[in-house]
Amino acid sequence: MKKILSFCAVLLMACSVNAQTQTNAQQNASDAKAGQAQLLPWETPRDTTCHEVLLETTLGNIRVALYNDTPHHRDNFLKLVNSGYYNGCIFQRVIKNFMIQGGDYSCRKVNPGKVEKFDVDYTVPAEIIYPKYYHKRGQLCAAREGDDENPTKASASTDFYITWGRNFSPRQMEYYVEKEKREGKSYAIPSAELQQGYIKYGGVPHLDNGYTVFGEVLEGLDVVGKVQNVATNKENNDRPLDDIVIKKATQVK
Repeated sequence: MKKILSFCAVLLMACSVNAQTQTNAQQNASDAKAGQAQLLPWETPRDTTCHEVLLETTLGNIRVALYNDTPHHRDNFLKLVNSGYYNGCIFQRVIKNFMIQGGDYSCRKVNPGKVEKFDVDYTVPAEIIYPKYYHKRGQLCAAREGDDENPTKASASTDFYITWGRNFSPRQMEYYVEKEKREGKSYAIPSAELQQGYIKYGGVPHLDNGYTVFGEVLEGLDVVGKVQNVATNKENNDRPLDDIVIKKATQVK
C-alpha cells in the first residue's frame, strides 16, 4: 500500500512539473509575442550594429552614423555607398546657416570615358521619427520633393543633406515659437526639451516633422561648417562656385 502511495506521489509530482514546464513555455511564447507586438510600425528585427560611413571630401572627412530606427533609409544609403554611387558626387546645393546637400545623380562626376549607371529611379518610404530625431546641427537627412507632388513625404533615392542651421538664443527661440504659432504652424513648434536642444546645438527647426532624419555626424562637423561657408551661385540653385567632391564613400562599420 505504501509503495502504491509512493508511486502515486511521484506520478503527481511529475505531472505537476510537466504542467509547470508547459505553463512556462506558454508564458515565454506569450512574452515573445508581446515583444513582437511592441515593435513600432517602422521597426524591423533589430540590427544591433550602429553602421557608420566615411565621406572623404575635398574639404576633409565626415564620418556619419546611421540610425537603426530608420531601416529603409539605412539600408538604401549603405547600398548606394557599397555600390560606389557616391564616389565622385558633389555637394550640389549649399546654403549658409542652413544645410549642405549632395547625391544628385544629375550632377554626378564620373571618370572620363567611363559610363556608370545606377538604379536611382525610386523613392524611399518616409520614416519620420519625431521628436526623437530632429533637425539639430549635424543631422543626416533625406531630401525629397515638395508636399504638393509628394504628400506621403517619401524621400528621394540618393539625395541627402546635413543640417547646419542657425544658433538660437533663448529669446530667439521664444520668438521663433511665437512666430510659428501666429502662422498656425503648430506641427513645427518644438517641445520645451527640443527648444533647449536647438539653443545648445543650433539647427533648422522649421524642417521638423517633414523630412526623414536617418543619421548624424560623428566626426567632421567642422568640415560641414567649411562646406556651408563656401561661395555659391544663387542663380544656379545655390551650387558652389568650386565643386566640393565626395572623393570616396566607405562603409567603415
